[in-house]
Amino acid sequence: MFQSKWSLAFFGLILLAMEYYSYTAVSMATRALQPKWRVSILVIYIIIAVFGWIGFLLIRNISGLYPQNIKALIIASVMGIFIAKVIIASLMFLGDVFRLFSWLTSLVGASKTVASSSSENAISRSVFLSRTALLLGGLMLGGFVWGTTNRYRYNIKKLRLAIKGLPDALKGLKIVQISDIHSGSFDNKEAVAHGVAQIMDQHPDLILFTGDIVNDRASELEPYMDVFSRLTAPLGVFSTLGNHDYGDYVQWENPAAKIQNLETLKGYHKQMGWELLMNEHVILEKDGASFALLGVENWSAKARFPKHGQLQKAYEGLGAQTLPLKILMSHDPSHWDAQIRSSYPDIDLTLSGHTHGMQFGIELPWMKWSPVQYMYKQWAGLYSDGQQHLYVNRGFGFLGYQGRLGILPEITVIELA
Repeated sequence: MFQSKWSLAFFGLILLAMEYYSYTAVSMATRALQPKWRVSILVIYIIIAVFGWIGFLLIRNISGLYPQNIKALIIASVMGIFIAKVIIASLMFLGDVFRLFSWLTSLVGASKTVASSSSENAISRSVFLSRTALLLGGLMLGGFVWGTTNRYRYNIKKLRLAIKGLPDALKGLKIVQISDIHSGSFDNKEAVAHGVAQIMDQHPDLILFTGDIVNDRASELEPYMDVFSRLTAPLGVFSTLGNHDYGDYVQWENPAAKIQNLETLKGYHKQMGWELLMNEHVILEKDGASFALLGVENWSAKARFPKHGQLQKAYEGLGAQTLPLKILMSHDPSHWDAQIRSSYPDIDLTLSGHTHGMQFGIELPWMKWSPVQYMYKQWAGLYSDGQQHLYVNRGFGFLGYQGRLGILPEITVIELA
């Protein structure tokens, strides 16, 4: 309790410092304007700041108060304002550190002339820094709002993956992976249906879904079951569970209600024609060649996420069979480093999701960055270690932030070679 109070107090001080630096930046940047314009801008800033902090404190309680599109804009604006303040405060703080260093240097033998000149330059630097900080903060706020228009802009990622020793019959096998649907966040059934049509346009041999079909409750899926039932493939549609599917992040009336929610969700997979793999495997065949598809429940190396997955159980019955290809569906990519690579070297391809690429980052042909990479070593795209491969899907849906900024929703098409 004592630690918690101190943590809360420290967090409060950080928020106060962010607000102080943000207000200071606006004040300094508008110093040269006429008084009426300066006051007007400061009043507008205060209104935006109040909206931002109220929204920040109440953001978890707006779910049923507004239509989804209005909710998306509110959440995007609040998150944009918060991130903008972080950027502004960081730059202004660095400016203060620089000025402190200059002042300390001037105390150690600097002449009065130099000190005076440094002071004059510091004033111009301060104005420049404050305007730069506000520009970057404004771009961030605008970016988060614009990102709400990318929620359903599905990006088809295609790759050809060479598997050592793959028989000719399995070469050309086309797998579509989707992950992290989060149906409770959707507000546009037509757009979701268009995404499903894009999947079917790829003519996959096999469709694999790697967890988090809802945010919390099975009922979130009900309006979209007819849409996702349209997913079909010659070798089938298979799925597994993610951390959100267990209903761990919502208050239930009693433990039995939570258990029933999961059972209902499992039944919905079956009703849609999806085969849910719960720590088990199936043997699939294409043109006379057999391969194994394994699916485990959520297993994470991160302490805050559950470890329901039992890969050893999924392997039962596979030991005596010599198969040229083993594919594993495991929602959390931290599973790969923590257990799969070390203990199951015969798994050729692991398919995961979970990270969403944080729905925010930069993806260019020559670079890929997102804050989520500081939490997950493997967070988006293909990773290989010898003959083993991991692909992390960026997610079909969205959660929390009702948008995508730099990291688009993904449909993965993998062709084996």
